[in-house]
Amino acid sequence: FAGIYHSTQRLLKTRMASDVLSRVHFWGWQAIIVAAAVTLPMGLTQGKEYAELEWPVDLAITLTWVVFAVNFFWTLAKRNEKHLYVAIWFYIATIVTVAVLHIVNSLAIPISATKSYSVFGGAQDGLVQWWYGHNAVAFFLTTPVLGIMYYYLPKAAGRPVFSYRLSLIHFWALIFVYIWAGPHHLLNTALPNWAQTLGVIFSVMLWAPSWGGMLNGLLTLRGAWDRLRTDPVLKFLAAGVTFYGMATLEGPLLSIKGVSALAHYTDWIIGHVHGGALGWNGFMAAGMFYWMIPRLYGTELHSRKLADVHFYLGTFGILLYMAAMYVSGITQGLMWKAQNPDGTLLYPTFVETVVAVMPMYWMRFVGGTL
Repeated sequence: FAGIYHSTQRLLKTRMASDVLSRVHFWGWQAIIVAAAVTLPMGLTQGKEYAELEWPVDLAITLTWVVFAVNFFWTLAKRNEKHLYVAIWFYIATIVTVAVLHIVNSLAIPISATKSYSVFGGAQDGLVQWWYGHNAVAFFLTTPVLGIMYYYLPKAAGRPVFSYRLSLIHFWALIFVYIWAGPHHLLNTALPNWAQTLGVIFSVMLWAPSWGGMLNGLLTLRGAWDRLRTDPVLKFLAAGVTFYGMATLEGPLLSIKGVSALAHYTDWIIGHVHGGALGWNGFMAAGMFYWMIPRLYGTELHSRKLADVHFYLGTFGILLYMAAMYVSGITQGLMWKAQNPDGTLLYPTFVETVVAVMPMYWMRFVGGTL
């Protein structure tokens, strides 16, 4: 949100339309975080991945998001810059699509102040949930951060974006393809086979626009690669874009039915998600703040050495975490599928797989601590 507010005002050459709405958005979002931290440990949950919060909190999210949207589009309407830079398009896609996803997937019938039941059921509920779940990752954790990449990476590098035409192709291709890929979360389940196949096709197609954007970001650093040795902002941004490339190569791979049969329900998926969330989102956020905060307060970064320590500890920790989860996940998948000659399970008790992957969990602990 900070990156969107900061870059939007500069790209549109105007202040946000309403400081009051900005404050309502900020405090509303903090209240939602507190509500989640209180209700989830109490067991007040819908039990839906990425949509665990009960209906009162869902309603608060909707209202707060509407405040954010009104403020953004009001600012867009009063802008002093006619051209809409590609980052703004990514922000528009984020605001509109997250609203639709959240409202549809959160449709529920309340039976008390703390309990509700979804209006969807069975395979239909699963499909709607993963249409939401996949695209919540796409439009809450990917598109806004791509907008941030297209603004802050050229700023930090002191270079124009490598190809503005490619950035527009990246945007429209990503928006068209991403929304259809949700069924890959439900491969080899009760979901109709045609829907599973559709999800696989669009997931594999997703590799092209994702890597187009990743390469566009990295090639923006042409002529500035030597500064990676000394500039912590560029270190974080370049590594973040690289993690984006890794995650978006792995995602289509995991959407193939044969690979999914091995990887699904295992720690491999955990490693994949954390590579994106920590490496892509986390490093892009760190690079953005290291660039933004000194300029907002008219000062220099307190210590580049500390920023470098932050970068190297984070990089090593994330890679160790991911490696542990990959090894653990593949081990789990192979053990669960292993059979005796008579067709019975070679490892019939779940605890056998838990014992086998404990060393990887200790590696994960060390990586997460770093």
